[in-house]
Amino acid sequence: MTYCILIPSFNAEKTLGAVVAECLDGGVPVVVVDDGSTDGTAFVVATLPVVILRHEHNQGKGRALRTGFAWALEQGFDAVITLDADGQHDVSAVSHLYEYARDNGIDLLIASRHTQFEKMAGLRASWNRFGVWCMRKRTGFEISDSQSGFRFYSSGLLRSVTLVADGYDLEMEVLMKAWRKGSKVASLPVAARVADGRSTSHFRPVRDTWNICKIFLRHM
Repeated sequence: MTYCILIPSFNAEKTLGAVVAECLDGGVPVVVVDDGSTDGTAFVVATLPVVILRHEHNQGKGRALRTGFAWALEQGFDAVITLDADGQHDVSAVSHLYEYARDNGIDLLIASRHTQFEKMAGLRASWNRFGVWCMRKRTGFEISDSQSGFRFYSSGLLRSVTLVADGYDLEMEVLMKAWRKGSKVASLPVAARVADGRSTSHFRPVRDTWNICKIFLRHM
């Protein structure tokens, strides 16, 4: 099985270079989707051996993920691992996430931050706890984190679903559609380097949380 690392990026010039460099140390192909950044995001990785896909205008994390997924499938990769550009995820756990998913036949594996929920503030902490409870009640998925962006996706899952969300709600959309398809979904404890990434994230607590809720309710 072959896989690549996909990093959706928007105005991440301060953190992206270090994240990509660490990914490359692991010898895994990397694709960066620059989602219409207005800073030096593209410049900091321009000389690195990565694939750079660019949106002319900012379209949202979901759209950046969809662009990267399409590229990975066209290139024939068997799986994609996604992580955020702000450095909050533990890149050293990429191979562990991949191997666990491969060895257990998992279609969607989420690197769970559930041990750090108490370190998150405001709506993010509340939604993570509530979202996990709702997900388990509705789908039966035994996952402990529904919103982590550090994930393994099999190509089989990505080919079997049609994704339409443009924002952070895409990660909920793919979960619900994986449930509808009967795909195997699980989570694996992987502590984030930064539990509460508000200072570097573009997540809008009220609007994006509501959009995620709507995706969940729509598929109920």
